Order: sequence, then structure tokens, then C-alpha cells
Amino acid sequence: PLCPVLAEKENNFPPLPSFIPLKPCFYQNFSDEIPIEHQVLVKRIYRLWLFYCATLGVNLVACLAWWIGGGSGANFGLALVWLLLFSPCGYVCWFRPAYKAFRADSSFNFMTFFFIFGAQFVLTIIQAIGFSGWGACGWLAAIGFFKESVGAAVVMLLPAIMFTMSAAMMAIVIMKVSPLGPKTSSFFPCILSLDLPGPGDSPYPRFRNKRLSVWEVT
Repeated sequence: PLCPVLAEKENNFPPLPSFIPLKPCFYQNFSDEIPIEHQVLVKRIYRLWLFYCATLGVNLVACLAWWIGGGSGANFGLALVWLLLFSPCGYVCWFRPAYKAFRADSSFNFMTFFFIFGAQFVLTIIQAIGFSGWGACGWLAAIGFFKESVGAAVVMLLPAIMFTMSAAMMAIVIMKVSPLGPKTSSFFPCILSLDLPGPGDSPYPRFRNKRLSVWEVT
């Protein structure tokens, strides 16, 4: 009998025009790969990535206004770096792990998502605050620039609001995903009872009749 031939899934993300001699790098289909009970949450994480990318774009424009208004050009340069760096890295480093975690119930991808997304959350809070020299038009930078240029400061308020919204949505995502990780894949530390040799059998006294804390990764 002939074996059925499974059609390979063709990569479809990012969607690129046909005239560009590059091909998409990932296959992404929420309804096809994500369990129906998690599709809404994964789509929200995807939209959060899109919103954060838009925030970085608005921040670049605001840093240009900051520079024109008399601020440092270094902020504009850093804003450009953040846009070019964190837009693709955000997709690869925290959205894709979340996507694969829910797709395959993967403990490793859940851990990767929480670790990298947590760092992204902290960075977004710093960007929302707006320390000088970070290339982010946060609240401190925007409010402090009103005495220099009101017009530029008003423009700078927009990314400050968007960074704050991004941080708030990231906090909500963390709270939504946190209960699902341990429920679907046990990757938190747990105590396992191991059948270790008795006192008279083991040559290693410190391992006699012990309960060991290990990482259970399924």
C-alpha cells in the first residue's frame, strides 16, 4: 500500500511582496495550530507585539522632534536602533516561544517566554519612565522638555502614553499566561520521591533516604 504524503506547510510570515527575492521565515496559522481555548490569548500576544512595534515607530518620530527642538541627537540614534532591533527580536524571542508553547504544550518554550518577556516588560517600564539618554520619549523626558519646546514635548507625550499602555498590557499577559504554564506543562520546581538505597546499601551517607528537589520538565 502507498503511504499518504503529507503536504508541507509553506512559511507565510512575514508576508512579503512577490517581487522581493526573499521568502517568509515562519509558518503562522492560529486556527490551524493553536488549540481553540488558547487562540484568543495567543492572538492578543501577537497584537501586543504589533502595538509595541508601532510604539517604537512613534518613539522614533518623537525623538526626531526632540532632536529638532534642541535635544540630543543620540536619542534619535538609539530610538532607531530600538526599532530595528526589538521589532524582529520581539517576534522571534518572545512571541514565537509563546506561540510554540501553546501549539505543542512545550515547557521549554513556556520558560523561554517568561524569561525573555519578563525582561521585555522591565525594559518597557524603563522606556515609559523616560530616562535621559535611553532613546525613549517617556514621561520624564516629555514633561521635562516642555520648558524647551512645547510642540516637541506634546509629540513626545504620545510614545510615553503608548509605552505605558504596552507595559500595562504586558503585565496583563503575564497574569493570563502564568496559570496556564504549570497547568498545561509542569515546569516549576517540584519534590519527587526517589527510591534511594537504604542506610546499609549506599556508600554515600548524604544521599541516604533523601527527597531531592528537581525540575520536572515534560
